[in-house]
Amino acid sequence: MRRGIGIAILVLVGLYGRAHAQQILGDYVETRSADVYTGPCFANAEAGLMGDQAILAWRIRRGDWDGVRLDGLSVVGIVKARATLGDPHGNPYPAKAVVIVDERATEAQRQALLRFAQAMAGELLQNVVRVVAAPIRFDLRDAGEHATRAIVRAGDLARIETRPLSEQDHICGNEEVFYPPLAPVQHAMPAVAALNEFRGDGLGVTWTISGKRSAFVGHFAR
Repeated sequence: MRRGIGIAILVLVGLYGRAHAQQILGDYVETRSADVYTGPCFANAEAGLMGDQAILAWRIRRGDWDGVRLDGLSVVGIVKARATLGDPHGNPYPAKAVVIVDERATEAQRQALLRFAQAMAGELLQNVVRVVAAPIRFDLRDAGEHATRAIVRAGDLARIETRPLSEQDHICGNEEVFYPPLAPVQHAMPAVAALNEFRGDGLGVTWTISGKRSAFVGHFAR
C-alpha cells in the first residue's frame, strides 16, 4: 500500500514538474483604435465607427512553445478587423493580420513565435497575410504607484508608447474597463496610448493615433 502511494506521489511530482517546465510567461502590451477605459456614452459613440484596428505585443521572459525555447524574444500582431473589437453587436471576423517576429530568432523560433501568437490571440490572428522579421524593442518602465509605461517598436512598422491613466483622463466620471484585453493575461492595467502606429503593408490601411485611453499593459502566463 505504501509503495503504491509512493509511486502515485512520484507520478504527481513528475506531472507537476513537466507542467511547470512547459509554462511560458512574459509581458503583454495592447492598443486599439477605440477607448478600452471609458464610459458607456463614449463607447457607444465609437462602436461601429472605430475600434477595428489593434496591435498586440508579447515579450517572452521565459518558456517554450511546441518544444522551442523562446526566452527573451518578442512577437507583435497587427490586426484590421471588420467591426469594433469587443462590440457584442458587431462581427469583427474574418480579421486580417500582419505578424512581426523578432529578427534575433532562428527559423524554428520564428515559426514557434507565430504559433504562440495565434494561440494567444485566437481568431484575431488566424488570417495572417504577412509575416515579417524585424528588430523589436520592448521596454516596460516603472511609473510609480503600481503604474507602468511601455514602449514597443517593431522595426519601422509598428510603435506603441503608453503612459498611466491620470485624473485628466476621467472625462465623464463613470469610466471603467469597458473592453477586456484581446488576449489572455495574468494581470493587465488600462493605459493611455500616447502613440499607436502602424506604417506597414498588407492590411490596406495604416494609422497614427495618439492620446486615446486604448491600451493595456500587463503580464501573461500560460
